[in-house]
Amino acid sequence: ASIVPVPFTVVTSCTSLILELDDKQVPLSASLFYMHIFFSFCLSPGEIVVNEANFVRKCISAENSQDDLWGKLICTNFKVSFIPQDAPPKQKSLLSHLLLGEHDIPLTCLEQVVTVNDTKGKKKVLGSNQKLKFNPTELILYCKDLRIIRFCFDEAGPESAKKVCLAIAHYSHPADLQLLFGFEYQGRRYHDYKGTYTGPYFSLKEIFNGSTPRGGLQTPVFNCSSDWDREIKRTGASGWRVCSINENYDISPSLPEYIVVPGSLADQDLKHYSLFFADKRVPLWCWNHPNGSALVRMASIIDPLQQKKYEQRIFTAITKSHPQRSDVVRSDLDKYLPNIQDIQNAFVKIRQICVIDPFEESEERWLSSIENSRWLEYVRAFLKHSSEIVYQLDGKNASVILQEEEDRDLNCIVSSLVQLMLDPHYRSLVGFQSLVQKEWVMAGHPFLDRCNHLKRNDKEEVHLNVFDHNRVDLIDFPDTLITLSFVSPCSLVQVSTDFAKNKAIPQGEDQVMYFPPVWDWSQQFSTKDLTLFNNPMYVGKGAACVQNGEVKTFRRTKKTYSSTLRGPSGSLRNGLKGGEDTLTRRGSLVSELKPDFSPVKDESPSERFFRDWFARPLDQQGLLIPLLIPSHVALWKLFFLRWVPEACIPKGGPITAYHKLSQLVDEIETLQSQIRQYKGSSSGSTPLTSPSGPPSNQRRMYFKSSSPHDPPTPPDFLTSSFPFTPMGNLCRRSIHGTPISKFLNGARIWLSTENLTNDTV
Repeated sequence: ASIVPVPFTVVTSCTSLILELDDKQVPLSASLFYMHIFFSFCLSPGEIVVNEANFVRKCISAENSQDDLWGKLICTNFKVSFIPQDAPPKQKSLLSHLLLGEHDIPLTCLEQVVTVNDTKGKKKVLGSNQKLKFNPTELILYCKDLRIIRFCFDEAGPESAKKVCLAIAHYSHPADLQLLFGFEYQGRRYHDYKGTYTGPYFSLKEIFNGSTPRGGLQTPVFNCSSDWDREIKRTGASGWRVCSINENYDISPSLPEYIVVPGSLADQDLKHYSLFFADKRVPLWCWNHPNGSALVRMASIIDPLQQKKYEQRIFTAITKSHPQRSDVVRSDLDKYLPNIQDIQNAFVKIRQICVIDPFEESEERWLSSIENSRWLEYVRAFLKHSSEIVYQLDGKNASVILQEEEDRDLNCIVSSLVQLMLDPHYRSLVGFQSLVQKEWVMAGHPFLDRCNHLKRNDKEEVHLNVFDHNRVDLIDFPDTLITLSFVSPCSLVQVSTDFAKNKAIPQGEDQVMYFPPVWDWSQQFSTKDLTLFNNPMYVGKGAACVQNGEVKTFRRTKKTYSSTLRGPSGSLRNGLKGGEDTLTRRGSLVSELKPDFSPVKDESPSERFFRDWFARPLDQQGLLIPLLIPSHVALWKLFFLRWVPEACIPKGGPITAYHKLSQLVDEIETLQSQIRQYKGSSSGSTPLTSPSGPPSNQRRMYFKSSSPHDPPTPPDFLTSSFPFTPMGNLCRRSIHGTPISKFLNGARIWLSTENLTNDTV
């Protein structure tokens, strides 16, 4: 090999690779390899390497090693990293993560760490602080996002292989919350900001809770009374008020410090009532309908002898908060919906079905296996019950109390679904994020237990075009939950305070460590990649449309809500004219019994409510009822099958439609910009035109339209799983094609809005 001088110093934190190469002579091939490792492997603030192994093979193909990758396997206190010796060609369009590389796996994403010795026929599931009596020849990582990743130690030293396996098992299941990397990361960022930050002054609290101005709308996190005040005003809940009895978590550690309660209830009464509720969780206001009805959630009363007495007082207060003093309906979710253990069992079954290898061998029984898991049945049960709550609020003008024993699981799901159906605000990106923040994070959903980061209780672990956001956002959110550590607001304050003391943060100077909210996506993705969250077909309050050749802005007309709804127009039903409505576009509760929505004598009020709604044209800024016929509830393919190459559709699927629509939307917005510039110029001057449209950093779509002035570029090669499946990150056969054609409905390119609406991925 050629010998060349390397006139720079390379220092990495890898324990076995600390190179100081100034004017030393080294082989060119070696220097390039070390440079590749250095620039491919970056550490986040507070991240350290704990162990590593060289000459490791990452398995890509189950049949042969032709497509496998060779490189270095590294375990840090944050992630498992694999650095290929030969950098594979990068996919042109790939969602990149600012904290994780293509071959990185966060430790909190690991479900099981399994070591295998093929020659001795031994297999062991490793946990924290366990011993390994054999030298592993293979490491299998089972991930919470349904990936299965295999590494082989054919050429690696047996001791280094054993040590890196034990390190991964130990650091992926920490014994204490403070050992999770998020605390170390924020502690190091604190000191980095403290010593080097020279920009505009913001308090450290503002920096770490993500409230520094970043442009655009900020997601309310509901950790202060003003956020709740704004939500009360937005929904017109005049009979409700913000209550501060839980400041410093004096009443309940699982509730937010500020809650919304009926205006007629005094603080002293609420403090007394809290003694009779599970975990002292007094009833929480969720949302108000324009007709005055309220959606409320509450835990069970622990003393059966006092149940009727205090429930009546709560019901009376909620009735007084309604302008028309309408009735209050209670819905006992523990009675009507599957419990957490049922949901967990169904998820375990469906996860096993979706990671079968080889995948196509199960094709004949695949659909029946999905049905037998009961996962789709449970999904439908939640949608159906939520629709019935919608009827009570919108159709009967009644306030509804969602009751669950602990008020921390089922109530989160149903309250969120109901508000998504009723309130278009929650279908915008910021609105959806605020809904999750309000109904899950601040309401005390036990994320840490459900994600099981500390491996304390496997029994409690679960996973969970009118929208401004799209499927990329919906998938990345659970990924972020897996990656980050979620605890209740109260315990986070306590743990972060203790951690700040350990990190020698001076007393009286922001001693509580502040963690950025999950909605600060800029910490994970670039500005360009974040545009993948945008839905090109979204029609919101500010969306532009074209009428009679002029660009106009969509404005929602005021709607009068009442318990009596108008009947269908004779010439227009379900958005279709004349006899074109032979095939319905949407399903309903009533359609299970009466698919043609024809009125009958014994029709109940709820059936009439849904029939009338389905007979009207769809209002994208109004009430939405989901598809509820069993055949309409389909598996979320993009989430469950995104790591399965056999399920990908090359050059087709929803991503191809999204690609085309994004380019069209971007072209329209570019033309609109040119029109605005043209109209803005004076009558006697030359129109101001821009052939390329607005600056690229201001354009809303990830895929942009090309201009005649742009240089020609090769077309994007996309598959239906974009942007989640670079082939190098899989451990399955890297084949193309779709053997489960009956399920995926063929490798078509869906372009019509009708098919886009009906295709549930």
